[in-house]
Amino acid sequence: MVKPWYKQFWPWFLIILPLTVVVWTLITVVIFSQNSVDLVTEDYYKKGKGINIDITKINIARDLKLGAQVYSSGNDIVIAFDKGQLEHFPAITAMFAHRTLPDRDFSKLVTSDASGQYRFSLSEQLQGPWFIELTPHNKEWLIQGRVSFPSSSATQLKN
Repeated sequence: MVKPWYKQFWPWFLIILPLTVVVWTLITVVIFSQNSVDLVTEDYYKKGKGINIDITKINIARDLKLGAQVYSSGNDIVIAFDKGQLEHFPAITAMFAHRTLPDRDFSKLVTSDASGQYRFSLSEQLQGPWFIELTPHNKEWLIQGRVSFPSSSATQLKN
């Protein structure tokens, strides 16, 4: 007597192989859709147009002989600002951008002490590489650079 097909081994073995692939593919799609990494900016056209504006702002900072060094001390971030030809140390906006995790980006408006050091504390210590932009309140000039945290030695930002 011959068994019906659903009681035999080989049909189930041949069905389970493609079924396993389909299930794992669905699991992979769900995981990647919930944990995507943004490597390309959404508004790339606006960013591209803004490059020319940024270059003129960088040139203004260079003409004013502005400079900055950044380092961390625990949860504190210290920016040593060289005011160059400016009359005083302005309040600056420090924008910190993570290269792959845009939800970690943040900006801080900071003022200096008498020696030109800008210091602020974070709730947790920064880790890894960050892109930093320093601008005054009127956004007339721009100093930028990449810093890897934690950094006990100062990193010079380029303008």
